[in-house]
Amino acid sequence: MLNSRVSVDRMRILLVGAGGVGDAFAKIAATRSFFELCVVSDFDISRAEKTISWVEAKHGPQNGRFIAARIDASNAQSAAELARTHSATHIMNAVEPKFVPTIFAGALAAGADYVDMAMSLSEPHPTNPLEETGVKLGDDQFAQAPDWEGARRLALVGMGVEPGLSDVMARYAADYLFSEIDELGTRDGANLVVRNEAGEEIFAPSFSIWTTIEECLNPPVIWEKDRGWFTTAPFSEPETFVFPEGIGPVECVNVEHEEVLLMPRWIDAKRVTFKYGLGDEFIGILKTLHQLGLDQTTPLKVRSAAGPVMVAPRDVVAAGLPDPATIGPRMTGKTCAGVWVTGRGLDGEPREVYLYHVSDNEWTMAEFQAQCVVWQTALNPVIALELLATGVWSGVGVLGPEAFDAKPFLTLMATPIAEGGYGQVWGLEDRPVA
Repeated sequence: MLNSRVSVDRMRILLVGAGGVGDAFAKIAATRSFFELCVVSDFDISRAEKTISWVEAKHGPQNGRFIAARIDASNAQSAAELARTHSATHIMNAVEPKFVPTIFAGALAAGADYVDMAMSLSEPHPTNPLEETGVKLGDDQFAQAPDWEGARRLALVGMGVEPGLSDVMARYAADYLFSEIDELGTRDGANLVVRNEAGEEIFAPSFSIWTTIEECLNPPVIWEKDRGWFTTAPFSEPETFVFPEGIGPVECVNVEHEEVLLMPRWIDAKRVTFKYGLGDEFIGILKTLHQLGLDQTTPLKVRSAAGPVMVAPRDVVAAGLPDPATIGPRMTGKTCAGVWVTGRGLDGEPREVYLYHVSDNEWTMAEFQAQCVVWQTALNPVIALELLATGVWSGVGVLGPEAFDAKPFLTLMATPIAEGGYGQVWGLEDRPVA
């Protein structure tokens, strides 16, 4: 399967966004040969040009395999026209989830397949937000599944690291490790530290603060087989989870995330959760932003020297913090993403495992000049697109990573680079049954 090259010469990718994750995506993709063209697009075309310059400096002339373009991610027509101009077969969405509706619509209008790493946004229940779901993550995309099925096009949603790799690993556990699953619990933790020029530790989120605020301050969603989807309070049910490879124990709390909305659609489990290791300082800052109304996305009128302007408070917070794409040189440590699975193994006996992947910032900076969180996120859609290009994965409609066989993905991921893989070993850790 690894040597299959069914449609290598026909895949043409429109990459939307050349920020941290988009930049890392292009740098990883440059090491592969499964596509003929990657159009790196951004509202600020200089960012796309910078990414391509790095690729050419690292790997030599690309002979037109990478080109830069300007795009307005808030405009579906802009995405569709750019895709048509370059005969894109696949649109890779690497911008903030607030742009999912327009890029999603633009891909369908252009007759292109679509991949994203975060899904359409949720809206809390209007009267009972801490118990009942309102509009769930991805609801808007799944509602359009008939349109994608009718067009015989594929939208592969939630194909980053979390969601993404964790969902692939959950599928692997269900198919190859367990006969019955009690809980699929995505657990994300790190020991990352960012310091300023004076060597002092500073607050600098390793991922988009816009997205982080959205995830962490919305009511977290939990799924149970006898209850369905329901919500709880932000930062609820703290637990200490021990992460591998030297990261150690990290307190994790419930956070709204796509895995809980994706996994139950394709995998039989009694309970699905997502918990993230945020830390007391981060939680305190997020709570303060909420108390001050700085998490809001509705623009407010603000006085300036040039006169009144309309500004969204959350955009001001994002503008005031370091760009996650730039903090890599000042960051140390590792990040771990994975899924903790409990239930009964294939022998019918109780089993508990943690499937995971660890990304080391020192290595990702040295090899790709990308900090480890964005690099780990970008790795997985590249692998997925290669599986689609080679025909190992295929499908139509709106599908999550769980809809595909996990073994080819994990095999290609772990296979040494010299043998045609990505050289990224993933872990499977059996743990004592509680």
